[in-house]
Amino acid sequence: MRFLPTVLPEVVVVEPDVFGDARGFFLETWHASKFREGGIDAEFVQDNHSRSRQGILRGLHYQLERPQGKLVRVVTGRVFDVAVDLRRSSPRFGQWFGIELSDENQRMLWVPPGFGHGFYVLSEKADFVYKCTEFYAPELERCIRWNDPDLGIDWFIPTHATPLVSAKDAEGARLREAEVYP
Repeated sequence: MRFLPTVLPEVVVVEPDVFGDARGFFLETWHASKFREGGIDAEFVQDNHSRSRQGILRGLHYQLERPQGKLVRVVTGRVFDVAVDLRRSSPRFGQWFGIELSDENQRMLWVPPGFGHGFYVLSEKADFVYKCTEFYAPELERCIRWNDPDLGIDWFIPTHATPLVSAKDAEGARLREAEVYP
C-alpha cells in the first residue's frame, strides 16, 4: 500500500496493492496498522454508500464541532473528488486538491477533519463509499458553494454541461461568509 502526499499535506492519496487474476481481484481497503504507518491514524465509526448518475455534483460538505475525517473511494464508475482546507488558521486555508477516483484505478483519498469534501460524477453512474471518523450530525452540517469563485475549483465539467446539485448544495455559502473551523 502506498500513501502519496498531495499539495495539501494532510490530504493523502492511498494506492492499495491490488492482487488480480482471471477470477477478479482482491485488495485491502482498510488496515489500521498500515494506515498508521502511512500517517493516517483514524478510528472510523460510520460507513456510507451513495449512488449518483453522470453529471451529479455533491458538495462541498463538512461538519462543524464534530468534524468528520473521511476515507473515500469509488467501487463502480469514476468521479472527480475534491478536498478543500477549511481551517482559518491554516496557511493553506481555501486551497483545494482534486483527483479522479475510479473502480479502475482503485485509489482512495483521505480527507481529514477540517476539510470540505465534494465530488462530480464523470461516468454513467458511480457508487461511492466512505468511512467516517464521526457520526453524521445534520444540525452541524454545512456546505460551501461548489462554484465559489474564491476557490476556483476546476471540476472538469464539460463546457456544454451544467452539473446537477441538490437545493441545499446550490444554496451553499461562499467561503468568505461561511462558518468554518478556527
